[in-house]
Amino acid sequence: MLSTMQDYQLTVASVMRHASTVHTDRTIISAVTPETMRRTTYGQLAERAGRLANGLRSLGLTGDQRVATFLWNGQEHMDAYLAVPSMGAVLHTLNLRLTPEHLSYIANHSDDQVIIADDSVVPQLARALPDMDSVHTVIVAGDGDVSALEPAGKQVVRFNDLVAGQNADFSWPVVSETDAAALCYTSGTTGNPKGVVYSHRSMWLHSQAACTRNALGVGYDDKILAIVPMFHANAWGLPYAALMAGAELLMPGRFLQPEPLIKMIESERPTMSGAVPTIWNDILNYLRDHPGHDLSSLKFVACGGSAVPPSLMEAFDKLGVRIVQAWGMTETSPLAAVALPPVNLPAEDQNRLRSTQGRLVAGVDARIVDDAGDEVAMDGASVGELEVRGPWVTGAYYRGEDPDKFHDGWLRTGDVGRVDPGGFITLTDRAKDVIKSGGEWISSVELENALIGHEDVLQAAVIAVPDDRWQERPLAAVVRRPGTTTTATELHDYLLGKVAKWWLPERWAFIDAVPLTGTGKYDKKVLRHRYAAGDLQVEELGHSG
Repeated sequence: MLSTMQDYQLTVASVMRHASTVHTDRTIISAVTPETMRRTTYGQLAERAGRLANGLRSLGLTGDQRVATFLWNGQEHMDAYLAVPSMGAVLHTLNLRLTPEHLSYIANHSDDQVIIADDSVVPQLARALPDMDSVHTVIVAGDGDVSALEPAGKQVVRFNDLVAGQNADFSWPVVSETDAAALCYTSGTTGNPKGVVYSHRSMWLHSQAACTRNALGVGYDDKILAIVPMFHANAWGLPYAALMAGAELLMPGRFLQPEPLIKMIESERPTMSGAVPTIWNDILNYLRDHPGHDLSSLKFVACGGSAVPPSLMEAFDKLGVRIVQAWGMTETSPLAAVALPPVNLPAEDQNRLRSTQGRLVAGVDARIVDDAGDEVAMDGASVGELEVRGPWVTGAYYRGEDPDKFHDGWLRTGDVGRVDPGGFITLTDRAKDVIKSGGEWISSVELENALIGHEDVLQAAVIAVPDDRWQERPLAAVVRRPGTTTTATELHDYLLGKVAKWWLPERWAFIDAVPLTGTGKYDKKVLRHRYAAGDLQVEELGHSG
């Protein structure tokens, strides 16, 4: 029996059409400077998208060619978010934090034809552009100097010149919801980055899920401060979800330091935000040194990318800002779980569940498998690798690379942990970062979260290092707050009672900063290399087992 429902394609163009007609007067506010904002209505956004699409057609883009962006969160990036997929091309968001070698590799691997770049990152792009064989044109947003791009021999045009005089009306083609809409690459911490290709359908469903109360709850009355980069898994889907719901968007551009972000919060009064824990930790430390600021407009802050320390959530609770942990990956679009405990639970249970990676969002299935690949119980105790599947979870990497990451129709996440009967996920480590000491597991994540709770600790990363007796033991690499002299012994004693005694690290290193990947996560392989090379100054204490 066939249904009687209409064949309505779930596409980016349908999101744009809805936003520009139903929410036409809602605004995008993008930072030109920390004090100067540019305001564009959703109706004007659709017109800008039409002009950009016509401009891209004039450059010879007629099919599903890749159009890359090398942009901060701002107006031109939003224009591309709508224009490129809706015209049948594929939006490829290049990570501003990658090395020139990785950038050129990705551009060639994806066969990018055109790059839209902010003028502030021209020097960075210039180092990679000569090796981007498939790129023929660079579109530069802004009036800054572009001379560094000239040696690459590519056509360079200004964004404003390209769209000037173009018609706002565009003959948007009929696009299938299963067609590619966007392309994003993993951060490449264990080899070359790998491509994840999102369909129109996957992004539509993912954005709709973000609007539900069991996820991010994006609604019409919200104003979203989109700190998470638009090159990082499509800014966690926040731009498209805002367009669906009619929420307003506040785009900080390149001004991601605590002081300008706090100024934007105070002046524009956003109700929601999203960013990795590093950003919120920096904001918290700034507030401690510069009290008296008002962040009370923020009612909901999605935080992910790495585990959120309970101490960070507790500190913001006191400021009236609710940080909610979420979990996902580039491969999952990324929203997969959100830590929203039932409100009728006792406070102790709510706090425990808030510290998990969250409860599965409808549309995402999960299972835990052991080392043999066999499924184990989701009883909150059985530990193994987390595997997921769903309509916005990738079933392969672009060009079929790394097929071992996929198992019988499931994505192998590389995360180790457990799932309770209520669907709440607790992750204890990345598979490559696990510490197995004397045959028993030690969670580096739990150790890091406990250390971050110390008032003198800015950052803490825990890695496994070889041990003659126990095979592996934890080493804690700690960044102290400026002006403090907390010792390894004091931190060791601070951990007593907070984690199992035999987990306590014997090896400690005090460092200037924890190395980060291109997506803002701790890059522990760099610390492991530094330890192996003898580049870390390590202090050893007695064993606590």
